[in-house]
Amino acid sequence: PDEGCYIHGLFLEGARWDPTAFQLAESRPKELYTEMAVIWLLPVPNRKPPATGTYLCPIYKTLTRAGTLSTTGHSTNYVIAVEIPTDKPQKHWIKRGTALICALDF
Repeated sequence: PDEGCYIHGLFLEGARWDPTAFQLAESRPKELYTEMAVIWLLPVPNRKPPATGTYLCPIYKTLTRAGTLSTTGHSTNYVIAVEIPTDKPQKHWIKRGTALICALDF
């Protein structure tokens, strides 16, 4: 794109992307990981995150979320967090351990 960048090839754990509603949805039975839609990262200076309607979803490099703590206080396996549209509160997805994963181990 002219501004920002596209991210593709991520996998959702603990939820799935609903392409018709354009938001997070409950995982289907026996589906541990699902492909995430393409994400467009667009930098906006001094942007305030919305209070509702999004889930601040962490992105990890691998399924092993734990890693050594870096100087930032985050795991070295942690990449960034992105806002994903949802009609449920954040605590709903936090309880399910919903996260985006860059690479599956198998």
